[in-house]
Amino acid sequence: MSSSDVSPSPWWARAARPARPPVPVALMVRAAVGMAVPLTVGLLTHRLDLGVFAGLGAMHATMNDRVEPGRLRAARIGTAVLASALGMLIGTALQHADVDGLVLGVALTLTAFVSGALSATGPRGSAAGMLLLVSAALGSGMPLPGPWWAAAPMLLVGAAFVVLLGLPAGAPNRPAADPRNRALAAAYEALGRTLADLGGPRAGVSRQVLTARLNQLQDLLGTNRRSRQNRRSQRARRDGRTAQDDHRTAQDRRGRMYEAALAATEAATGLVWARRPVPPEVAEVPNRLAAAVRQGGGEVAVPDWRPDTPSRQALDVALRAAADTVAGRDTRLGTAPAPPPDPWRLRARLLSRGSVRYGLRVALCIAVGSAVTANYPLSKSYWVPMTIAFVLKPDLGSVFLRAVSRSVGTVLGVAVTAALLTAATDEWALTAMAAGCVALLPYATAAHYGLNTVVMTPMALVLLQLGGQSGAAEFWPRVLDTVLASAIVLLFGYLLWPERPRHRIEPRLVDATTALRAYLDAVVQDATTTATTGADHGGDSTARNGNAQVWLRRSAYRSLADARREVQQGLAEPPPTGRLAERWLPATAALERLGGAVAAFAAQIRYGGRLPDPGEVGRVRRALDELTAAARAHRPPTTPAARPTAPHDPARSALGRAAEELETLLGGHPGR
Repeated sequence: MSSSDVSPSPWWARAARPARPPVPVALMVRAAVGMAVPLTVGLLTHRLDLGVFAGLGAMHATMNDRVEPGRLRAARIGTAVLASALGMLIGTALQHADVDGLVLGVALTLTAFVSGALSATGPRGSAAGMLLLVSAALGSGMPLPGPWWAAAPMLLVGAAFVVLLGLPAGAPNRPAADPRNRALAAAYEALGRTLADLGGPRAGVSRQVLTARLNQLQDLLGTNRRSRQNRRSQRARRDGRTAQDDHRTAQDRRGRMYEAALAATEAATGLVWARRPVPPEVAEVPNRLAAAVRQGGGEVAVPDWRPDTPSRQALDVALRAAADTVAGRDTRLGTAPAPPPDPWRLRARLLSRGSVRYGLRVALCIAVGSAVTANYPLSKSYWVPMTIAFVLKPDLGSVFLRAVSRSVGTVLGVAVTAALLTAATDEWALTAMAAGCVALLPYATAAHYGLNTVVMTPMALVLLQLGGQSGAAEFWPRVLDTVLASAIVLLFGYLLWPERPRHRIEPRLVDATTALRAYLDAVVQDATTTATTGADHGGDSTARNGNAQVWLRRSAYRSLADARREVQQGLAEPPPTGRLAERWLPATAALERLGGAVAAFAAQIRYGGRLPDPGEVGRVRRALDELTAAARAHRPPTTPAARPTAPHDPARSALGRAAEELETLLGGHPGR
């Protein structure tokens, strides 16, 4: 199936279909122990009121736990749990002050605005923003411990215990134990699968998986680490030490292996577009590289296969460079570290129009929920704002699907809880139930949002019962609270909110077209500089342009993956969102193919001696401008892009063929 094909399944079938992630055994064991120990300590010391809040902190840490380096893991969990502790402090202070319903509603609404604005800044902000509001709602209604202010510190204690459980133990220097090495090996394996699928119907899907693996690896490695290492190396030279003392670190070597993988990915992407397969023994090289990475290095032989096209030559050069880096040999990769992050970036995003709008969206729903709970007798009024916070988390896909999944999942979760409590209601049994539920959370979260709710609902209800607040008879009203909160979100945060689904899909497409144009401009500038200065005299300039290409290409592929994800999420929604996503799918596939065409064009320049044709470059730029304008005007093209089935003729410009494909796509555009 091609990457642009639409599944014949109806939208509701796509929405209900769970993913099949690998079972994260380490995370599941860590989650169970992290929950069981605080509750057990609370039972043994007769301070279960504090143990419940420590268990809640462990749960919040588990929700944000990942298999990643300790520094990144601590930062991820710490950011989220600090926000959770702040929210808990706000909520418990309001409850301790015994404020009336109006003051409580205003305070939660203001907290909701901050939560929503923070949630729109990115994945970490989303987790922190959600837990800020969730904990503020819980703190305003859960039984207070003694003293009342101890709830927030106990959250931090429970989370810190989960962080400690994840610290490496035994053989910390074993390469296969480092999550960055595992992610690097997974990226090379995905590259091998892509090469094996070249020329076949699965090549496009394999290339998407490869992009996802590289995205994960980039997140684990960071973008400015190599910059710091290069600065240390420069200081070493000034101090009289050898540069080898700094360059030969495992961190630097891993970064070079990553950059070698990026170069091989560019060549593979060009071959996917050109429909040019490679010999099986060549496709097997990345798998051997992956095995060597897990072992900490080693020699990997690249066969002499006489590549006969520019893209194949580019792949051959990239694989040999990767083999050299894995073996620990110095090799010129033609890459440089990414520019360091802008220190103003988070502040700009926090104060951006999108963040403010999302803050207002969450605040409106919380205000309505507060008004409803203030005028109707609900036994657990905090359950409504807590559910609103979970449903409106911005990086979990469709709000519509989350609201429906939350309601259905809560019904099933309450049924599971009732079944469990028919077996036992002893505190020790409840502790075991809570540990068992939280152990399932990492897998359930990765599989489906509804399954996540099925697991989280019993966990929350059991914790409340341990805290002495709920009995089995009060579980089913939580279904009513959840349905009420989901209805508020669907009405005020979805149907009546002026932001339509096109604002989720189309900005991603604009980002993708902008990133692709920057990548194309860097390739053209590289070729122009080389032709103007000459290969012998323009080495430094060419290297600088090539350095820019690496990260512009990475940014373009990542933007394309984001656009594809938004469209796929839209396909799982009912009309009109599903129809809109389906209309944008051909354009998304065309942009992905353009990325491959630019990669093939770059190989033609480097290894085929081709010079950019200003006419062809202008045609592609105009097509990208038209597609950008169409996305901003909310007018998807109506004609599918041309998809040649024969391999590309290497004697013909890849950019010229890409221009024809885009012009065919835009030929049916109403504004053309």
